[in-house]
Amino acid sequence: MVIQRDRYLQKLIHRRENGMVKVITGIRRCGKSYLLFDLYHQYLNADGVTDDHIIELALDEDENARYRNPVELGQYIRSLLVDKDKMYYVFLDEIQKVVEVPNPYLPGTEEKIGFVDVLLGLMKIKNVDLYVTGSNSKMLSTDILTEFRGRGDEIRVNPLSYREFYDAYGDDKRNAWRDYFTFGGMPLVLAQKTSEDKSRYLHTLFDKIYLDDIMSRHNIANEKIVLDDLLDIVSSSVGSLTNPSKIQKTFASVKGTAIADDTISRYLDYFIDAFLLYQAKRYDVKGRKYIGSPLKYYYSDVGLRNARLNFRQQEENHIMENILYNELRSRDFDIDVGIVTLYSHNEDGKSKRTQREVDFIANRGSQRYYIQSAFAIPDEQKRAQETASLTGIGDSFKKIVVTRENIVPWHDENGILYLGVEDFLLDENAMNL
Repeated sequence: MVIQRDRYLQKLIHRRENGMVKVITGIRRCGKSYLLFDLYHQYLNADGVTDDHIIELALDEDENARYRNPVELGQYIRSLLVDKDKMYYVFLDEIQKVVEVPNPYLPGTEEKIGFVDVLLGLMKIKNVDLYVTGSNSKMLSTDILTEFRGRGDEIRVNPLSYREFYDAYGDDKRNAWRDYFTFGGMPLVLAQKTSEDKSRYLHTLFDKIYLDDIMSRHNIANEKIVLDDLLDIVSSSVGSLTNPSKIQKTFASVKGTAIADDTISRYLDYFIDAFLLYQAKRYDVKGRKYIGSPLKYYYSDVGLRNARLNFRQQEENHIMENILYNELRSRDFDIDVGIVTLYSHNEDGKSKRTQREVDFIANRGSQRYYIQSAFAIPDEQKRAQETASLTGIGDSFKKIVVTRENIVPWHDENGILYLGVEDFLLDENAMNL
């Protein structure tokens, strides 16, 4: 099965030979290796680069175990650079498999060599263009720039967008949305034949890969039950405002467990760094400032969220909101949750202050969009309720309401655009109608 990842392929093409190490990150099994070893390799071939000038090394394979020694790795790559007048494209998969070793040239000292030293050395070779992938257990988002001393160019790969999923789904698209909001966009989900197979695959990802990675990296082998419970709580409240203190109270009342809120905060950060969860901050639109707690959390893949809950809580409205959040991220928007303060007068003439929420404030360069996720708008009262925050903003940036219904796009008297969710997800230009 061929799955096109054009958005990420174009990012690699744009960064080609830019003098930096291209670090491809993202949750494990989201398609990083496929993007590099298949799609980008094919692109280079089509552009005239021969296979002998594309050096590929999968460091998680046993036949390449010797190259997990950074000294061996550096020497091996350099031995293949026989043509000084042509560019070599070096692809190193699962770079975190390379371990630190004592510097063999400085015996008796504590100095060590690791993969960062190898990559920084290769970057200085003029006819080397370097690309690496790494699992989230070692190559975390907060580590990238530090590890590569400002010379790393990160490309974040997400699970399949609905557009990518839809295009690869097959000829009968009628069930594409149902399957996507249930089982998500991890690429190998498409290869599973039955619902049971898809469910089993997602559970395996969680139990055997993601949690094991997090526990291994942070040495929390005895806390799996707490991590499981925390993920269940977050899964049940996707798209709802929460904070560690609120989650702490849930632990106490529902789980009967006492756990410090700073511990909860730390574990949530682990999930975020592992690309499993995203965090959305609240932003006061009129006050033009960020508000602290509470926050919102979204899953990087809704299938993983649903698997955590054994597919019991299938509230399509909350799942749709999570999908919209992920789509905006994949379009390279920075996303906040908006708060709009409105003032009115009650029957006694007294001023009344209320706060309304904008689901998403999406910023990208000079662009800004205010987006409301409204599962259904059955009547005028519901429409007024959903758009109250948008009409109260008062600036000229685009305002959009996305509904589950398959509607013809239209604008109301306030200029607010109404779109069906599949139109929004399948056509990036729909935002600008």
